[in-house]
Amino acid sequence: MTRLKVTQKKSEIGGTSGQRNTLRSLGLKRIGDTVVKEDRPEIRGMVNTVSHLVVVEEVD
Repeated sequence: MTRLKVTQKKSEIGGTSGQRNTLRSLGLKRIGDTVVKEDRPEIRGMVNTVSHLVVVEEVD
């Protein structure tokens, strides 16, 4: 199954509380943090919420 590599590129400061909570739920705490998650609709939705703060790559 395809996996997503999510890297935080911008600060959560100035974002809404929902965006900050979404970053924490993804496991991102600071700029430069990277996590690998399964490609599921729930994760895609979370990434879409904070798409302006993260960079996403598909990993096999």
